[in-house]
Amino acid sequence: MRDIKERVRDKNPKIRNPAARLPKELVRSAVLEAKEKPRDLHEKSSGQSDSPTQYGTEKIESVQYRAASVAGKTIGKTTYRGGKKLAGVTYRKIKERKSRQEEAKAAEEAMEQGAESGKKLIKLKPEHAALAKENGKRQVKAAPRVVIVSGLSQEKIKTQASIQTQQVEKSLQAMQKARAVQMARKSVQASAESGKAVLQVKGKGSKLSVQGITATIQKGGVALEKMGKWIAAGGGAFLLVFILIAGIIAGAAFSSSSESSESLSDEVLAYTSVIQQYASQYGIPEYVSAIQAIMMQESGGRGTDPMQCSESPYNIRFSHSPGSITDPNYSIEVGVQTFADCISQAGSSSPQDMDKLKLAWQGYNYGNGYIGWALQRGGYTEANALQFSQEQAASHGWSSYGDPEYVPHVMRYYSGGSLFAGLFGNQQIVSVAMGQIGNSGGQKFWSWYGFDSRVEWCACFVSWCADQSGLIESGNVPKFSLCSDGVTWFQGKNKWQSGGTTPSAGMIIFFDWDHDGTSDHVGIVEKYEGGRVYTIEGNSSDQVRQRNYAVDYSSIMGYGLIN
Repeated sequence: MRDIKERVRDKNPKIRNPAARLPKELVRSAVLEAKEKPRDLHEKSSGQSDSPTQYGTEKIESVQYRAASVAGKTIGKTTYRGGKKLAGVTYRKIKERKSRQEEAKAAEEAMEQGAESGKKLIKLKPEHAALAKENGKRQVKAAPRVVIVSGLSQEKIKTQASIQTQQVEKSLQAMQKARAVQMARKSVQASAESGKAVLQVKGKGSKLSVQGITATIQKGGVALEKMGKWIAAGGGAFLLVFILIAGIIAGAAFSSSSESSESLSDEVLAYTSVIQQYASQYGIPEYVSAIQAIMMQESGGRGTDPMQCSESPYNIRFSHSPGSITDPNYSIEVGVQTFADCISQAGSSSPQDMDKLKLAWQGYNYGNGYIGWALQRGGYTEANALQFSQEQAASHGWSSYGDPEYVPHVMRYYSGGSLFAGLFGNQQIVSVAMGQIGNSGGQKFWSWYGFDSRVEWCACFVSWCADQSGLIESGNVPKFSLCSDGVTWFQGKNKWQSGGTTPSAGMIIFFDWDHDGTSDHVGIVEKYEGGRVYTIEGNSSDQVRQRNYAVDYSSIMGYGLIN
C-alpha cells in the first residue's frame, strides 16, 4: 500500500508542489483552530454564536476562495459571494479605521489646546494610542493623567508641564490665601465684638473707648486683607491675627514703642518672695510687678545692691555712695520703702493708674523733689522728665542727671497696668494675693468693696486681687461679694471648669463644704503640683492664708477661668 502511494506521488508533480498542498494545510490549520476556540468567544454580526462546525466550514470556504483567487480560477457563485463578503468586511474595517483616525486627530488637537491653556489635561483612549503607535504618525506616552504627543517637541512639553505645575501651585496658594484672609477677618471681627472694657490713656489727655479700639482693629483687618498674599494658611493666620490685635492693644496702652514687655531675668524672679514680703510690709503688695520692673532696669537682679538704692534717704546702714550696699535683701527693703514713698507722693491708687505710676517710677530714679515739681506741671511727661534732668545737671555743674527715659526703660519689663493683665493675668493675681498673706480681719478688702462693717470677706478678697491685677477692668473676672454670684457669672460666661480636674495658677477656686450645690467659700489657685492644689484664701480663720488640697477633694466645686 505504501509503495502505491509513493508511486502515485511521483507521477503527480502537483503533489510535490507546496503551492498545490497549500489549501489542505490551511484547511487543517483552520479545523484545528476551530476546535481550540471556545464557541462563546465567536459572534456573528447579528450577535449569534457560531458552532465549531459552522466556524470550521466558513474557514474552509474562506481558504478555498483564497486559493482559487491565487490560482486565478473561479468557483462560481460561492467565490463571488465570498469575495463580496470579504469586500464588505474590508470596507467596514477601512471605515472604522478612518473614524478612529479622525477621533484621534480631534483628541490630539484638544490635547494641544489644553497644553497651551494649562486648563485641560486630555487622556487618549487605549485604542487611539494603539492606532497611533501602529501607523507611526504619532507617538503616545501614557501617564497617570497626561498624554504627551510627539507633535510637540520634548522641550516644549517640559516647558508646558512646568507651566501647568506652576499654575496648579498658584491656584492652591490663592485658595489658601483667600481662606487665611477669611479666617483673619472673622477673628478680628469676633475680637472687636467681644471687647467690653474702656481703655483710658491719660498721659496726653486722650481716651480710647471700645468703639475706638474696634475701629482700629477693623482698620487692621482691612490692612490684613490687603496683605493676604503674604499670609500663610492655617495656624499661621491665627498667629498673625493674634499679633495684630496684641499690637493694637499694646499701642493703645503704651504711648511709646519702647514700652513693650520683655522677660524678667532668673535673678529677678529669684527675689520674688523677698519683694512680696517687703511690698506687703510697706503697704504696696499690689505693686510687686512694678518693683520687679525697677530691679530689672537697675541691675537685672545681679550684684549686692540689686535695687541700686544706696543713695536713698532710707538707707541707714551703708554709705550713700553709689553701690555701697552689700546686702541684697537690705537693698530690696530700702528700694521697696523708697518706691512706696514715691507711690504715696504721686497719689497712685492702683497699678492700673499708669499716669501716677509713671510719675512714681521717674521719682524713684530722680529723687530730689521731682514728683512735687512734676505735679505742679500736670504730672509726668517725657518732655518734663528731660527738662528736669537738664535743669538739675546745669545747677550742679554736671554733664547729665539721672535717666530722662527711665519710664520707657522700666516699661519694657512691666505689663501689670495694661490690658495684658486681663489677657495674661494669671501670675499677676497670684503675686498680688501672695502679697496679702498674713492680713487679719480683712477690713482692707470689705471696706474697699463698699461695706461699712465686717462681712464674710473671702469673695471681697478675691475681687480686690482681681481688681489690682486689671482683671475686673478687662472683664475677665467679676466684682462679687457672694461666692454663689461668682459661680453664676463664670458658668454663664462658659468659663467654668468642674472640680476633680487639673487647675492652673490664677484660677478662682470655689468650695461647697456641705455639698448642697451652693458655693460657701472661694480662693485663688497658687499652683498645682504633685496631685495637690495650692491656694491663697481670704477669710480662712479670718486671715489670708495658704492652703492645699488633693485635686479630687470632694468639696472643690469647680474653678473660674480668668482668661
